Amino acid sequence: MTIPTPASLTLVVPTFNERENLPEVVRRVEAALAGIDWEIVFVDDNSPDGTAFAAKVIAQGDARVRCIRRIGRRGLAGACIEGVLSSSAPYVAVMDGDLQHDERILPRMFDRLRAGDADLVVGSRYVAGGGAAAGFSEARASLSRSATQLAGLVLRAELSDPMSGFFMMRRDLFDKVAPRLTSSGFKILADIVASAPGLRIAEIGYEFRERTAGESKLDAGVGLDFLGLMLNKLTRGVVPVRFVFFAAIGCTGLAVHLIALRLALALPEVGFAFAQSLATAIAMTSNFFINNLVTYRDRKLKGLGLWRGLLVFYLVCSLGAVANVGVASWIYSLDRTWWLAGIVGAAMSVVWNYSLSNFFVWRRAE
Repeated sequence: MTIPTPASLTLVVPTFNERENLPEVVRRVEAALAGIDWEIVFVDDNSPDGTAFAAKVIAQGDARVRCIRRIGRRGLAGACIEGVLSSSAPYVAVMDGDLQHDERILPRMFDRLRAGDADLVVGSRYVAGGGAAAGFSEARASLSRSATQLAGLVLRAELSDPMSGFFMMRRDLFDKVAPRLTSSGFKILADIVASAPGLRIAEIGYEFRERTAGESKLDAGVGLDFLGLMLNKLTRGVVPVRFVFFAAIGCTGLAVHLIALRLALALPEVGFAFAQSLATAIAMTSNFFINNLVTYRDRKLKGLGLWRGLLVFYLVCSLGAVANVGVASWIYSLDRTWWLAGIVGAAMSVVWNYSLSNFFVWRRAE
């Protein structure tokens, strides 16, 4: 019996609706990594276009190809973490499945790691030999530049392209840092650098290519994810990324609350307690739908589940709402400053609402 040679390099490719790209990804990787024992792990978030099925068809004819199909879990960072943790190879790499990353620099990245002068090698669009003109719209380029500037302030690391999703590192180092990484979100490289200070980082330039199939996953939500991640790292993990979004949306809910409260108080014969109760209900409804679209977009509720979730959201927030109305009414009785009473009452329920909603409303399906 012949035992296959173990892989020296595992290439993790997170996918969502990338079925048309998979054969070309494998073909290009095979050409680029000639002479290196490699494997490729497609980690698919249950793509409706059949990406996982296509990957398994390829795997039937090539033992170097594997597929992890995730059910009830979404997000590029989590997919990368699962894929890397499934590897036993001494080196691991992450690359997108949209053919925009230049697989031809993989051998150079591999050689830098094996030489021992770097722990992490990043494919960069912003060093010598790199560029992004072909693959970036002006909006994406602007978002990338802003994120790079912000990351430079937070990470305090020599890294020109913290938004890159193309990197390679020693697998034993990843295993050590994995418990500190955030599985939600879309930018895992910045998380790794922030969670493992002192990494020796090397960068290799590449030309970011134009997408040939599928649709870009980069949108305003990814930008918000990145902002949340940076705040999470600034607070050394004390503030969860989701709480950042939940609290930010709570601020929009506060604006909705105050507008509704002011309008209700303008009505004849409406007392403050009733107006505060009405404003609270309106703000809760607004918060639920925005959180479903943004904070929990990887667990987004749909169909009947959306309306069940709304009812549960009302239920778990009810105690917070009671305290909200009670405290706000008490403050208003002492000082007729309606907006101050409204702010204090609404602020009381933020942490409560987040904690219970995270578990009961948007609980991840196991």
